[in-house]
Amino acid sequence: MFKRVKKLPLMMTTLAMTVVLAACGSGTSTSGSGDTDPAGSSNGGGEATQLSGSVLAVGSTALQPLVDQAAQDFMMVEGNENITVQVQGGGSGTGLTQVADKQADIGNSDVFAEEKLEADQASQLVDHQVAVVGMAAVVNKEVGVTDLTKQQLSDIFNGKVTNWSEVGGADQDIVIINRPASSGTRATFEKYALGGAAPDLEGSIQEESSGNVKKLVTETPGAIGYLALSYLDDTLTAVKYEGIEATVENIESGEYPVWAYQHMYTNGEPNEVTKAFLDYMVSDEVQNTYVVELGYIPVSGMQVERDVEGNITKK
Repeated sequence: MFKRVKKLPLMMTTLAMTVVLAACGSGTSTSGSGDTDPAGSSNGGGEATQLSGSVLAVGSTALQPLVDQAAQDFMMVEGNENITVQVQGGGSGTGLTQVADKQADIGNSDVFAEEKLEADQASQLVDHQVAVVGMAAVVNKEVGVTDLTKQQLSDIFNGKVTNWSEVGGADQDIVIINRPASSGTRATFEKYALGGAAPDLEGSIQEESSGNVKKLVTETPGAIGYLALSYLDDTLTAVKYEGIEATVENIESGEYPVWAYQHMYTNGEPNEVTKAFLDYMVSDEVQNTYVVELGYIPVSGMQVERDVEGNITKK
């Protein structure tokens, strides 16, 4: 009995040392395969480490629904658990300015950087085109207008036509729901639908958010605005342009002219975490699902292409 009690401390010490050695051996064998490496590089054993970090994407509200949805899915992909993607609106001008100033990792924009920034700032940015967005003039359903010419739209937004009866609609005052000067949606609409910039008319309403524009047009008698196809539904009327409906097919063929590339700009080449998200944006998982489902158009589907000057060429 005495001998058994004497041996017990020795056995426990031996067992404890065994556990410690085993734990040390286990830690050495798994190091790098499950640990987070902020740089996202490979460890000495050649195993890829898990990426971690954050991505801030700011800008276009026309592009925001797509980036929002893709970001949610991206963060749930195995291996991306330690990456956080934040998406904010504010307009294309805001996105481009913030990425140029390195306040954001990605600047979402409906327009080319050269259209909003000084040449030296724009030259520092790298363009990643992730989709095409079509835009349409939209009116309150009680207006009674379903088709407008380029001249009629220009006259409305320049204040020359102030009552819907002047263009075949109800005897009702026109209420313009416009976007601020920083908006890429506004720049695209003015350039390709109106043929030039329009003033901020007295009595018009400005809204930064596409969602708010939709709400106001839906609820305000006599209202007209413009929205990306991704925001269109039967709560308002999407107006034909020169008799041509804003459809994916008409945009892809180049027949309908009011569209823009959806750009995600980075300041120089993106870091590894940002690049992983941008790669996901152009992956089949996003391009063949959310791009189409949310009313955007894959760049690969376009039969024409447009340069920064607005020149159209067949592919």
